[in-house]
Amino acid sequence: LKNMEFLFLYMFLLVILFVFLPLKLFTYKQKSQSINLPLGKTGWPIIGESLDFVSARRKGTPEKFINDRMRAFSPEIFKTSLLGEPTAVFCNPAGNKFLFSNENKLVHSWWPSTINKIFPSGQHSSSKEEAKKLRRMLPGFFKPESLQRYVHIMDLMAKEHLETSWDNNKEVVVLPLAKNLTFSLACKLFLSINDPVHVAKFLEPFSKLAHGIMSIPIDLPGTDFNTAIKASNTIRKEILSIMKQRKVDLAEKKASPTQDILSYMLVTTNEDGEYMDDLGIIDKILALLIGGHDTVSSAITSIVKYLAELPHVYNEVLREQTEIANSKKAGELLNWEDIQKMKYSWNVACEALRLDPPVQGSFREALTDFTYLGFSIPKGWKLYWTNSSTHKNPDYFPDPQKFDPSRFEGNGPAPYTFVPFGGGPRMCPGKEYARLEILAFMHHVVRKYKWKKVYPKISTKELQVRLHPQKMIT
Repeated sequence: LKNMEFLFLYMFLLVILFVFLPLKLFTYKQKSQSINLPLGKTGWPIIGESLDFVSARRKGTPEKFINDRMRAFSPEIFKTSLLGEPTAVFCNPAGNKFLFSNENKLVHSWWPSTINKIFPSGQHSSSKEEAKKLRRMLPGFFKPESLQRYVHIMDLMAKEHLETSWDNNKEVVVLPLAKNLTFSLACKLFLSINDPVHVAKFLEPFSKLAHGIMSIPIDLPGTDFNTAIKASNTIRKEILSIMKQRKVDLAEKKASPTQDILSYMLVTTNEDGEYMDDLGIIDKILALLIGGHDTVSSAITSIVKYLAELPHVYNEVLREQTEIANSKKAGELLNWEDIQKMKYSWNVACEALRLDPPVQGSFREALTDFTYLGFSIPKGWKLYWTNSSTHKNPDYFPDPQKFDPSRFEGNGPAPYTFVPFGGGPRMCPGKEYARLEILAFMHHVVRKYKWKKVYPKISTKELQVRLHPQKMIT
């Protein structure tokens, strides 16, 4: 059934060709003749170039879709049609700056309406309003001074993860183990779930949700999207059960209002003194779990891959982490100051994020008609920014395929060229959280093991490494 969504998509396309095509073509021709749109092509009627876009992502070469069109039309902006919507793709640092600095002025966040089947609270308010609500709540939890108290938890869980999941194994497949770590940590810090059995109960449906959320949005049995909807319903029921008990515990003073994000959302009111409804809280927890799980685990896997391929980089990370470990007393946990000393290790992580960004980009929607570089962007058009157009562009990163952590020394890359976390008001609020999680893992893994890739040419998602334990430095 893996390719069923493509079959359904083609069937849907045939219906569109005979029912809606004449009217759509006439309307589009009338509009496009009167305004100066960016160069590009829109592909098939209705479906546009979505198949090529999704196919490139699944093959692990999302930049090919972008680069082919940049060469054919413009290195700055081109038009296409994605997810059934006319879309302008912004391709350079100036475009990134334009979109990021005009958030909630000329543009705002956009998701396909089908995503409401996974996050139903979005049906009752705009994605713009939902995003604002979530971002008003997050700064208190994700700001550096708040995250400092979680460093020791990340330290302990990284250490325990390696002991339980890596020790006594000659070889490991990295990505699923990294997902276990990041998901367990997210469950603990977001929901105060500590029981591994309870975490495992979440993990299987959650993996299906994370896999299907950006699949072709066809809700028919057997498709990834349909599986994701079912998985989200399963997780939602579990979170509702936890929420009901938490309300009781908060009322009886058995839980703290600041112990995790769930408690914080339950006790926080908006500017009108209203509490968030249960459905909205559940969907926001789901979104945070996705952000705190899939992206960080992907980054960790890429880091392990590059450290296997580049012994000189591994040795420098080991040297830095050994110095930090040797400065600690026996059994003393990492603290905020230790994290700040991991400068080279974070440069390595940033270079891995440059070459293998977990998120390729995101969509915006034009709130009004505006012009960019002399081209007209109509109100309602979807706008897509992508890091693949800058991260691997030799104009901004010389010899872009080379792994070189020194790119991030000093002031680092030019503004708006390195954007794995986005930018502007919608920059990923979990950036610092991700940094702490990644560095705590690196601190332990390099001091505990050396490793080699089992299959040198295999994809990062299937990365398998052969472990060579070394004497642990405490």
